[in-house]
Amino acid sequence: MGKKKRKSPWKVLIAIVLGIICGSMTGTTSSIFDITFYSLYDLIGKLFINALMLIVVPLVSSSIITGIARIGNDSSFGRLGLKIFSFYIGTSLLAILIGLMCVNLLNPGSGFTEGATNFVTHQTSAELQADIVSQKNLSITNVILQIIPSNIVDAFHGQMLGLIFFSLMFGYALSKIEHHPLSVLVGFWQGIFQTMLVMTDMIMHFLPIGVFCLVAKSFANSGLESLQSLALFFVTVLLGLAIFSFIALPLLLKVMGRVNPRNHFRAMSPALITAFSTSSSSATLPVTIECVEKRAGVSNRICSLVVPLGTSINMSGSALYECVAAMFLAQVYGIELSFTMQFSIVLLSLVTSIGIAGIPSASIVAIVVILKAIGLPVEGVGLLFAVDRLLDMCRTSVNVFSDSCCAVLVAKSEGEKDVLTRTDFDVI
Repeated sequence: MGKKKRKSPWKVLIAIVLGIICGSMTGTTSSIFDITFYSLYDLIGKLFINALMLIVVPLVSSSIITGIARIGNDSSFGRLGLKIFSFYIGTSLLAILIGLMCVNLLNPGSGFTEGATNFVTHQTSAELQADIVSQKNLSITNVILQIIPSNIVDAFHGQMLGLIFFSLMFGYALSKIEHHPLSVLVGFWQGIFQTMLVMTDMIMHFLPIGVFCLVAKSFANSGLESLQSLALFFVTVLLGLAIFSFIALPLLLKVMGRVNPRNHFRAMSPALITAFSTSSSSATLPVTIECVEKRAGVSNRICSLVVPLGTSINMSGSALYECVAAMFLAQVYGIELSFTMQFSIVLLSLVTSIGIAGIPSASIVAIVVILKAIGLPVEGVGLLFAVDRLLDMCRTSVNVFSDSCCAVLVAKSEGEKDVLTRTDFDVI
């Protein structure tokens, strides 16, 4: 079988540049045959967003159900599972809170003009906030109540917290039934998941076109003024990822694992470079396993459980990015960021990061889910495309590094002595 061709980021990067140029040149009034360029950008951009929304529910639900069913049926999963999940949830939450701190300190979305904020909706910021308050009635109690829906059909209509909770429960319960119906249902959901990945890949083939139209639409409204705030958003995400990767995780390795973080960076360098270049933690999985086992010295017993599982559900870098992106867009739209809304964004970032597929640009789908849940126009992701590709490469590397840190910490907690004792390897 031939090697699968690696997708190049150049098409997307070129589409971003062309979108910035064309949108700034055409504005909102230039037309051809009495059809404005802006309306064409708007139509094609909405079609692309609708295509993303189309796959959200089956992709998230099938991903979680198959993952949890596989874990719950694994006889080797027990004490290790508690340690692994504690680390995954703890580090993802830590990453989200670091991102929340950075986005509140730098406030990158405040630099947008009102003209830039209404590129999706003709409502003013005050009208949009009034609608969010009246329609969603956001309170901590209501957010928590959404976790357990009274009607699963409603959950499949966009109540993502309820959908994720149901999928977790369904996957765990599925692992406890008799073998024959278990194999049938697991095969069914695996088939759906694989089909959704193919559909996602099909949609992503049109990513350059969708990116071009969404970026052009944004810059047709705001012109080049929005580049400054997008640059600040870019810096905000990078700052959060840097604090998490170079301060928080090394501290965990040093304090909890009693290992040298520098040795771990050296051991994982091939996997980190592969993750950065492919923007896919799934594509990086074989390299990650080799680095964790042969270079970091973690046993196969730990590595074979922790790393593949982390590739499916431990997306700390993506969770941080989702939180910062949602907060940034709320700031762009002039929404007053109450404690309740920030709590909602943190919770949604945490739970949606569990269901992200380990493929390029998968966080776009999760951000769409969060925007929909808190009542912001989902087309707002169009603002992010100008910088998303580079940030995707960075957050994927953080995802992979976080998985490897978990493997090291679990191995040390299990009493393994040879972890990160080797130092005779090259950086790459």
